[in-house]
Amino acid sequence: MPDQTESDPEVPVVCDACGTETAVPLSEVETTVTRHNERLHGGETRAEVDPALADQLADLVAEEMGLLED
Repeated sequence: MPDQTESDPEVPVVCDACGTETAVPLSEVETTVTRHNERLHGGETRAEVDPALADQLADLVAEEMGLLED
C-alpha cells in the first residue's frame, strides 16, 4: 500500500477568525473547510486553503497554461 503522504499530500488550511492552522490531506480539503465554516461560522467563508499556497498554485497553473507569457 502506498504511503499516504505520497498519494495524498497535505494542504495547509487556515482560519483567521479562529486563529487556527492545520494541514489536511488534499482529498479532504473541501469537506474539512466546509464543515469548519458551517459548524463555527454559520456557513460564512472563514477557513480556507492557505492564501500563500493558493496564490502559488494559481501562478503555476497560469504559467503552465501559457497565460504569463509576453
